[in-house]
Amino acid sequence: MDQYSQLRRFGLLDANLPRYTSYPPVPRFTDGVKSRDVSAWVSQIPANTGVSIYLHIPFCQRLCWFCSARTQGAPGGAPVAAYVDALLQEIDALRAILPQGVHAKRVNWGGGTPTILSPADINRLSTALFEALPLSDTSDLKVEIDPTELDDARLDALAAMGLTHASIGVQDFDPETQKLIGREQSFEATKAAVEGLRARGLRTLTMGLLYGLPRQTRARLTLTTQMMLSLTPDRVAVQPYAHVPTIARRQSLIPTEDLPPPETQLQLFDTASQILTWDGYEPIGIDHFALPSDRLAQAAKVRRLSRSFEGYTDDTDGVLIGLGASAISRFPQGYAQNAPSTTAYLKAVAAGGLPITRGHQTQGEDALRGRMIEMVLCDFRIDTAQLLTEGLGPQRLITELLAQLVRTFTGQVIPTPDGIVIPRHAKPLARVIARDLDAYTKPTKEG
Repeated sequence: MDQYSQLRRFGLLDANLPRYTSYPPVPRFTDGVKSRDVSAWVSQIPANTGVSIYLHIPFCQRLCWFCSARTQGAPGGAPVAAYVDALLQEIDALRAILPQGVHAKRVNWGGGTPTILSPADINRLSTALFEALPLSDTSDLKVEIDPTELDDARLDALAAMGLTHASIGVQDFDPETQKLIGREQSFEATKAAVEGLRARGLRTLTMGLLYGLPRQTRARLTLTTQMMLSLTPDRVAVQPYAHVPTIARRQSLIPTEDLPPPETQLQLFDTASQILTWDGYEPIGIDHFALPSDRLAQAAKVRRLSRSFEGYTDDTDGVLIGLGASAISRFPQGYAQNAPSTTAYLKAVAAGGLPITRGHQTQGEDALRGRMIEMVLCDFRIDTAQLLTEGLGPQRLITELLAQLVRTFTGQVIPTPDGIVIPRHAKPLARVIARDLDAYTKPTKEG
């Protein structure tokens, strides 16, 4: 049986799988988490500790057809300024309940397009945020960058607020594919953005590729990957395009007949993976690569990777506070999501308090199953002793879940004296294996 037949046998080529950036996955959140719950969780953060911050800017000048994120088109101006005003109100509400000395260790401005903000809005937003949650000399401040929405004034504003880490989505440099996904972004514009950022002291650069895009071929993706590598990113994410036009209606503009079949998608990933490893990048989890000197690669070597809504991170602190429409927060007590649409978010902020609409309170076996899923996706192994050390037992349940995996994925999950390991040939099945540990998402074709 060849590799693709094996993968199809276990459901990989037919499944729409959660990414498990949370457990349970976001679609399983309910309205059982209220603003008062999250206020209590915030107040229980230990004083003088560091937390992570995610700040969401849900606006784009152009709406790329491939994107399934919560974004809306806006040319800037009044709608964006009004949204920044609401963010400032949310930051004030958060600041009022934060314990003394809580500071920001990691900050990510995501979108949408954070660089749609004017330099003045970047300044007033960063000033308010870092007055509430100060940065330290070792803090990491990351911003998602659209090279087509960047100029010297914005570059200077980002540098002034302390930018250390930029993330640039390439997707594919091929002009035909770019037109078919509604995202025209030249290599020259991308290179200029990278040079402008580095000239202002950027320390870390992450770049992203998508595979499975319309009319994408191995030859075209090879060229794209080589062009991207000429810019020497520190990290690269190589992620699959998920075609879900029933959820993201703009994807209906992409002709399905131009999308490569599942087997070709896996070949595309293998192509990019081989080029990256030949160029000295180390594979990180299921879809990231990093230079050996990068902090993410170093964390992977000592099994200190974790999963968050950004994907892979070396952030193991446990608290992530989301700001803005649809942003998600993570606490030891559970998850909380802000009002998803900008209209609902603005209304909720105006009403006072935190704009929470739903979430999930950690209960029962959540902590154990979530940690086992994280081990599968980060380390391709589950270590029983580590789970017990972290107080996530009982051992009986751990043993039962591991035995279940070995039975279900014969030859793909290997028992060891310490737990289980997923061998190299079975690594593409990691998310299928993770789903088998998920008590909320049944193993069907649902996402």
